[in-house]
Amino acid sequence: MPDAESPQPAKKHGPSRADIDATVADIEAQVRAANDKLNERSGRPLVMAIIIGVALGGGLLLSLLLIKELFMVFAGILIVFAVFELSTALRSAGRDVPRIPLILASVAIVPAAFYWLESGHWLVFLAGVALVALWRLVELVVPSRRASRVDVLKDLAAGTFILSYVAFFAGFAVLLTAEENGQWWTLAFLITVVSVDVGAYATGINFGKHPMAPSISPKKTWEGFAGSAIFAITAAVLLAIFLLEQPWWVGVILGAVMVLTATAGDLTESLIKRDLGIKDISSLLPGHGGFLDRLDSILLSAPVAFALFLIFT
Repeated sequence: MPDAESPQPAKKHGPSRADIDATVADIEAQVRAANDKLNERSGRPLVMAIIIGVALGGGLLLSLLLIKELFMVFAGILIVFAVFELSTALRSAGRDVPRIPLILASVAIVPAAFYWLESGHWLVFLAGVALVALWRLVELVVPSRRASRVDVLKDLAAGTFILSYVAFFAGFAVLLTAEENGQWWTLAFLITVVSVDVGAYATGINFGKHPMAPSISPKKTWEGFAGSAIFAITAAVLLAIFLLEQPWWVGVILGAVMVLTATAGDLTESLIKRDLGIKDISSLLPGHGGFLDRLDSILLSAPVAFALFLIFT
């Protein structure tokens, strides 16, 4: 009887595990290389910056679209972190600014502006300035906190500057939101300011050749400024018509003014960082630096947006 044929080994089909692992490793290497190139070109971890930007934008939208009172919480958190960052940066530069009263006053400004409007905004701000000054003067009884008269005056000026630049200016966004239908104006001016940043970044990184203020912000160019104007005015016109129910020319004014204030705010923070000798105010937000690095364009824009609201409504 003939021997039965021995079974033939099954043929393997498709790539082996080693081939798959090699392909995955190659894809990962290409993604890392592309990401590194993007980061090098943009000067920051772009993917992480986008993720954090989307998260902040989502929180803003939820606070404005659902319950206006939530905007107080959202704004309060941003203000407190920004005040802490700037006071810490100034302390590292030698200014003895008391952070506890600065944070307390900054927190108090938010509900005061929301519920008591302009009078509450101003009164709590002035009370905060007095609290910060008194706190610093009381500290002088401690030997390690004593300083010359000139240095104490500089400390008081630094504390007043922090409270004014961050908390008081940001309070105008809270004031605007508290007004009837003011949340739509807040949303409109914030989107316009974001359009300024996006337009400046997109056109500056691709076409920027002529520096705008090389001694303050070397990467800011006139081409980027022109792109920010196009983006901002276009966005503001659409927002004026479809969100604010205003004539198109109101959008032109809003966009043009926000370009100027947002750019000035960006340059102001760049000047502060240059004087302090730092690249970012902090590293709390990967890809963005710190909270103040995200608020710089908004701070000078908020009081102007509030003024435009008063004029056109």
